[in-house]
Amino acid sequence: MALTAVSTDAQIDPGSPGPEVTPLTLTAGAEITAIDLTNPLSEAEVAAVHQALLDHGVIFFRDQPVNPDQQAAFARNFGRVPEVPDSMFRVHPDNSFVSVLENDADRPPTVNTWHSDYSFAALPDFASILHAVIVPPAGGDTIWVDMVAAYEALPDRMKHLIDGLTATHDYMHLYERPFKAYLWEGVRFDNMEQGRLEHPPVSHPVVRTIPDTGKKALYINESFTRHIDGLGDAEGRAILRYLVDHIQTPEFQVRFHWTPDTVAFWDNRTTVHYAVADYHPRHRLMHRVTVLNDEVPV
Repeated sequence: MALTAVSTDAQIDPGSPGPEVTPLTLTAGAEITAIDLTNPLSEAEVAAVHQALLDHGVIFFRDQPVNPDQQAAFARNFGRVPEVPDSMFRVHPDNSFVSVLENDADRPPTVNTWHSDYSFAALPDFASILHAVIVPPAGGDTIWVDMVAAYEALPDRMKHLIDGLTATHDYMHLYERPFKAYLWEGVRFDNMEQGRLEHPPVSHPVVRTIPDTGKKALYINESFTRHIDGLGDAEGRAILRYLVDHIQTPEFQVRFHWTPDTVAFWDNRTTVHYAVADYHPRHRLMHRVTVLNDEVPV
C-alpha cells in the first residue's frame, strides 16, 4: 500500500505545485502525479523527475496515454535514446526507437528472470521506460529490487570480499538457454547472431558506485552475469548464488500492478527487475524505450 507522505525534494518551485512524488516503499518505488507526459516537460519538471528517479530507483506515472513518439521524446530529456536492434524484441513499425514486448497464447512470456537491461553491453543502459498498452485482467506484475538497499544490507565481511571485484556479463548467458531458442529460429537467426557478435562478454564491477549520488549498488543479475572474475569456479558460483538469493529479499523490493497507460521509468544502475509470467495465455502489450548516458560502470 502506498505511503501517504509526499516527497518535498522534487517540487518545481514555491510558486508551482509541480509533480507530487508518493513513495510506495521505504526502499524502491514511487508514483508521480500532477504531470503530463504527453506534452513537453519544463526544465523544472525534468529536474524533479530525475531527482525522483535517483531517490526511488523506479517511478510510475499512471493514466499517461503516450504514443511512441511522445514516449521517445520524454526519454530524450534524460539521455541518448538508441534505436532498437531487431533481435531480442520487435521494433515498433512507427518509431524505430521503441521496442514492442507482446505476449499472448501463441507468444508465452520468457523474461521472468532477474535482470538489468543490457548489462551485457560495454556501455549498459542507464534507464528504461515502459508504457503499458494492453494489460491482462489479472497478473502480469513487475518486481523491482533496490540494489543500493541490497548492498547496504550485506554483512561487512561480504562487502569487504566483493568490493573491487568484477564479474563477466554475457549476452549469451541468457540467450543460449532453451526457453530463448525461438529467438534463433528462421529469419531472426541473423539478427540474434549479429547481437552476439556486437556484444562479446564484458566485465563490470560487482559493486557499482553511482556518480549522481555517490552511493554503492550491487551490479549483478541472474540473466547476464556469468561468473565473478578472478575466483575459482566453485568459490565464484557460491558468491554469485549468495548475491542473487540475497537480492530477492522482499524488503528490498517493490511489486507493481500495471493498469493501462501506466509508464514506468527505472534506473538500471540501481535496480534489477522481474516480469512475473503468471498471466499466460492472456494478452499483454508493452512499449519500451531505453536511455543511455554513456557512463562506464565504476
